[in-house]
Amino acid sequence: MKKTNAGTEIAQPNKISIRFFNDREVRAVWDEDNNKWWFSVVDVIASLKISENPRNYWKVLKNRLKNSGSQLVTKCNQLKLTSSDGKKYLTDTLDMDAIKELATILKATEFLEWFLYSENTIDGQSKKKAYSLFESRLLTSLEPGTVKSLQQIHAYLFGGLYDFAGQIRDKNISKGGFTFANALHFPTILKIIENMPETTFDEILDKYVEMNIAHPFMEGNGRTTRIWLDLILKRSLKKCVDWSMINKTDYLAAMRRSVTNSDDIKTLVRNALTNKIHDREMFMKGIDYSYYYEENE
Repeated sequence: MKKTNAGTEIAQPNKISIRFFNDREVRAVWDEDNNKWWFSVVDVIASLKISENPRNYWKVLKNRLKNSGSQLVTKCNQLKLTSSDGKKYLTDTLDMDAIKELATILKATEFLEWFLYSENTIDGQSKKKAYSLFESRLLTSLEPGTVKSLQQIHAYLFGGLYDFAGQIRDKNISKGGFTFANALHFPTILKIIENMPETTFDEILDKYVEMNIAHPFMEGNGRTTRIWLDLILKRSLKKCVDWSMINKTDYLAAMRRSVTNSDDIKTLVRNALTNKIHDREMFMKGIDYSYYYEENE
């Protein structure tokens, strides 16, 4: 158990999340007892890009707030968060209301708008559903590599958010000047992709690339297909992808090139493989990065 500055006992949370603002990570952990998130203060300050040394900036600001009689510091809670070196360190965190208060003090209007809005968007609601996949029975009941499993994942992520959740599109779509597979040919195309072999790494990635080119849903293809890919890798190779090791810009560029040459995406994924296929934190981190790839796209 940890004790906040206010004296409230809470258990060290085991649910983690990574949000992204200005392409910077904002780590968060879930407080089950009080049903709320705690956010890293230093990460918030770093994302605002107001100091080259966010830790020192927060140290100075914290003293200033104390001296001015602000109650914000008393709302601070130290929890262990995983750092870039893979180790966990005690980190100052604030809950959502206190983060809003901090953003107001720092006059971080753009951050505040993002922070308040991100929870209530379709993507925000879908992301919450994606987190719950780990505890659901769905992942263990799916048949990896099938079109049906892809539809079931999509339906889970976007059910109640899109009226086409889980449904193969019947309209043609394009993105960035590239037209995806013609919807009229899906009965043939998707069957061919489904029957592609999944024995080796190269075979699995070839299948993933082909499904991405097909883009069978109106929205949400990338997020759905990355979960689908991990399921195939787990079954066939006892591996999954540590998506945090794949840079967003590199990933998006590699996926664009994969239409004609899949070497780059294969290299990125191969170098990010891990055997932590049952690790909850790895799964949650994967969801965070998967949704991050789709921001502003």
